[in-house]
Amino acid sequence: MTTPQPDAQALHEAIISGDPARSMPALAKLRDLPDEQAIPMLLEGLEQSQFMVRSLSCAGLGIKRNEQGWQALVSALQGDEDANVRAEAANSLVNYGVDRAWPLLKTSFESDAQWLVRCSVLSALAEQERIPGSWLLELATMAIADQDGTVRAGGAEILARLVRENHEAARHLLQGLQSDPDHRVAAAALDGLQQ
Repeated sequence: MTTPQPDAQALHEAIISGDPARSMPALAKLRDLPDEQAIPMLLEGLEQSQFMVRSLSCAGLGIKRNEQGWQALVSALQGDEDANVRAEAANSLVNYGVDRAWPLLKTSFESDAQWLVRCSVLSALAEQERIPGSWLLELATMAIADQDGTVRAGGAEILARLVRENHEAARHLLQGLQSDPDHRVAAAALDGLQQ
């Protein structure tokens, strides 16, 4: 038995209603619509004032993908005022392919000082099996120089992955983090070196 398709008009009205209690469930239901119906509504969701609605719209554009969605995510990553939205845009851009997303995410990591955005970039790229080790090493090197302990810990975890893949430069960097003042970073370094 197939689930009946949601009423697209009702979903659209809920998304643009300005009421997150209506918008959020409606955005979640877009997964049951074909891309050509869902994407225009996700793009409208990105224009709403509530950051939660924009953030969920970014997540949706990582699942329902087309060129317009890519462009909207790039705009959100580079220009949204809320770090939650920029972080979700970073996550979703990777779904369009790591080769395409890498230059944008690297630039975002360098230019956006928000720890949430940086951590999203780290986790989104670290999950990619086919990402070149040199890119991960570059990203991790930037991360361990960060002021924020959470970002440094994320960098240490990437270095640990590279150590498992026999990158000597990563091992050297990880050894230097064993005495990091943040216990999370030191623990990630010790754990990574014991693999």
